[in-house]
Amino acid sequence: MIQAFGLTSNPRKDLPPAVDDVSFEARAGRVTALLGASGAGKSTVLRLMLELQQGRGITYFRGRPLRRIAHPSREVGVLLGDVPGHPARTVRGHLRMLCAAAGVPVRRADEVLEVVDLAGLADEPLGTLARGMDRRLGLACALLPDPHTLVLDNPTDGLSVSESRRLHSMLSAHAARGGTALFTTADPKEAARTADRVVTLERGRLVADQEVAHFARTRLRPRVAVRSPHAARLAAHLTKEARTARRSIEVVREEGNRLSVYGSTCAEVGETAFRHDILVHQLADETGDMGPSANELPVAPSGVLEKTRSDSTARESAGILATGEAGPPAETDERPTCPPGAARPTAALPTLTATEVASPLPPPISVRAAPSPLRPLRYELRRATGIGTGFLTGAAVLVTSVLTAVLLARTGHTPQPRLLTAWPRELPLPPAALGAGLLGALAFGDEFRHPALAADRGTVPRRLGLLSAKLVVTAATALLLAFLTVGCDAEMLYLVYGRELTEVPADWLALSASWIGLVVGCAWAGVLAAGIFRSTTAGLAAVVAVPVVVVPVVQKVLEGPSVRTAAGFPVRLREVLLLQWPFGGERYVAAAARVLVQPVGGALTLSVTALLCAYLLATLRGRAR
Repeated sequence: MIQAFGLTSNPRKDLPPAVDDVSFEARAGRVTALLGASGAGKSTVLRLMLELQQGRGITYFRGRPLRRIAHPSREVGVLLGDVPGHPARTVRGHLRMLCAAAGVPVRRADEVLEVVDLAGLADEPLGTLARGMDRRLGLACALLPDPHTLVLDNPTDGLSVSESRRLHSMLSAHAARGGTALFTTADPKEAARTADRVVTLERGRLVADQEVAHFARTRLRPRVAVRSPHAARLAAHLTKEARTARRSIEVVREEGNRLSVYGSTCAEVGETAFRHDILVHQLADETGDMGPSANELPVAPSGVLEKTRSDSTARESAGILATGEAGPPAETDERPTCPPGAARPTAALPTLTATEVASPLPPPISVRAAPSPLRPLRYELRRATGIGTGFLTGAAVLVTSVLTAVLLARTGHTPQPRLLTAWPRELPLPPAALGAGLLGALAFGDEFRHPALAADRGTVPRRLGLLSAKLVVTAATALLLAFLTVGCDAEMLYLVYGRELTEVPADWLALSASWIGLVVGCAWAGVLAAGIFRSTTAGLAAVVAVPVVVVPVVQKVLEGPSVRTAAGFPVRLREVLLLQWPFGGERYVAAAARVLVQPVGGALTLSVTALLCAYLLATLRGRAR
């Protein structure tokens, strides 16, 4: 059940808020439509409900606000606009990555692909999908964790008539299981056919909250649907008689031999046809503008008026016409729902197959795995390896490093450690450090550009488990990049210039610790900065700012006058904490200590610590709101 109270968006400049004090309920076991014209505020209401936009008001999902739900993706399945995924990722890879994020089995991806009829496109990149396929994939993402509530923004946009009918039958089946379904639409016809309750918005305000029978009776335009082989002649006689009697009617020619007559009744149209000997194949009152198109109408025998039910069940079957003078059923607050797992009753249609009327849902997830610390790690691994960005970045770094090392060796006057790391004195950072920082920034930047990657919310969740997974994966990637860079540079220098430039330095341990610390530190700085500033560019800028801005400040502080200095810190640390370690471990810690007292090491440590504190502060602030 969804309960929205006082949803109000923040006004922009002198403009009124797009949504102003909207409150409504969407009950479990029912399909609720949020109806409104373009610009009425439907999408803004959904974003306020999901806490994706700043504003006032609160929304409860089964009695809890979204930020208080441990696993929001298991409670609410969301489809807002296009599927926000990386265009190079495959359909199956995208869903499997979301499976890892939501903690559901990987086979769930294939189950939902079968349901939305995308199994044949499972290996296609997201960027190649047409609009209709993209909407199907969005529905698959929403159904993936088997949520109790479905929130869909204009889900039928870009879908054909049969695809729209199938989607709405999915919503009905979800409601029949006891779930809650809320979707937005600008078409009253669609809302009247498929929803149990219709909430109408106009200019950001709630104007009606009605049962579908009451909505159809009071807010839709009644008409008479006529089918005749002489539709043009009948239209002319109806118009002429109305003009003579000074009555206001409107006759609209539809596709084929169908007419829609507004402002008249079945009796009046039938009498006109009888007087002028016009054959009529169909004549029926329709409650509102919710009749099917011409190619969907079942054809009755010649001269026979087709009589069908006009209750909400008939409207849900998308094509049944109301009869004669009988009014719609009385409005009720509660309607019986089917037991879990059962499909809603539908009227039989000659033009619809059983598959089109009742589309199956993926099987429910009966037993969910307990939360595991490996879940965000699995997600991060699938995110990082599902596209070629990381591999291309690594290849570009290695090629740039090799070329730079060869050129530095040719010009001479470059120390061997800088040759092996391809770090000219003129550059603030070597290519490997910049590449590691870029990969770190992309670790969060992907999710800010493609919010569906953060499956628990529409935006990136500030969870320490997710941050830890990103730090672990980026550190491993940075280590691999650091070793490959030195190895490739040494191999190329050996091939071009011989063994002289590839000899192992005497202080290789301290140099290795400095090199690893620099590359890993840059990767972490990129991760944290991108997470704080919500931008890949800001993450990379923070990495470059360390040697350009922070290092000079640290050097000035260390070189400034002081009564006491920190000289000899590694030696004293070794004496106090590292009296005797097995396997000579004190040497490695002492090497790491020497890295920390260097200006670059100290600046990088200071920057990463400050970014981590800022990230934690933003996390705590977000949870406190």
